[in-house]
Amino acid sequence: MIARRGLFGLAAAALPVAARAQGAAWTPGRAISIVVPYPAGGPTDALARLVAAEMARDLGTAVVVENVAGGGGAIASVRVARGPADGTQLILASNQTHATNISLLPNGGGYDPVRDFRPVAGMADLQHLLVVRPEIAATDVAALLAMARAEPGRLTCASTGQGSASHLTLELFRAKTGVNMVHVPYRGTAPMMNDLMGGHVDLSFATTPSVLGQIQAGRLRALAVASPNRSPHLPQLPTMAEAGVQGVEADAWFGLFAPAGVPEPALARLRALALAAIGRESVREPVTRSGMTVNVRDADAMGRFLEEDIRRWAEVIRVADVKPE
Repeated sequence: MIARRGLFGLAAAALPVAARAQGAAWTPGRAISIVVPYPAGGPTDALARLVAAEMARDLGTAVVVENVAGGGGAIASVRVARGPADGTQLILASNQTHATNISLLPNGGGYDPVRDFRPVAGMADLQHLLVVRPEIAATDVAALLAMARAEPGRLTCASTGQGSASHLTLELFRAKTGVNMVHVPYRGTAPMMNDLMGGHVDLSFATTPSVLGQIQAGRLRALAVASPNRSPHLPQLPTMAEAGVQGVEADAWFGLFAPAGVPEPALARLRALALAAIGRESVREPVTRSGMTVNVRDADAMGRFLEEDIRRWAEVIRVADVKPE
């Protein structure tokens, strides 16, 4: 499906010819900033910098990356939502900032991801892998479910925090399977990995970059990928649906958004620039190498997907009564 794994050429062709021509005439009056709602370093920051460099080259204007961490991404999101609506400030939004915060944070974090923003382009995903420590006897999802059902509440599942993407993936898995596992939240990836590797917890839904090396070294066992698509990094690994559990698709995603009110000529050119950037091998190859999966969506596809994702996670959060830390 193009909406899930679009090709740059098709996505760019989907832009109306008039909009592309109109957008080509727009130039910013000053440097463009891409606000990243997370600290510098890591695959998200790298993605932003690769795209910024390509956009700057095509535009002939500086495109800088600004890291504004904190508040689960809400601080950066509010800043961009209330910032200049002239095309000079964008945000590299995520499933956290634009799909789950609205249901998790008081007053949605102070912004509305649909009302206050306009999609520019979907960029990439981080797939969640179901991993277990090697001492767990289960070698596939069916065996793990049998263990969980035989001894309800014995298996412990680590996450990177209450209300995090890994926690919500667990809640989605529990909702679809009915198994009783104990959730053990940590404050970030590093402490979670330390306890998982140390045998203090049994399993986790973890992003590919955080566990790929441990899987390849045999220190963790991957059972499935919680995605509609197999992992390009572990192509032999089944999807959750292929492993017999339907509806557990929980890719963390990243896309560029502009504040509402940006003029259409500016939006049209920004969209074309972003699609061109993510379509180049100079961006796609290092992004894939970092453990992410390139997933191009044009603005229309990104807008439709966003509204679906908001509804989907709102239901998971409501049913599981998830509260943020």
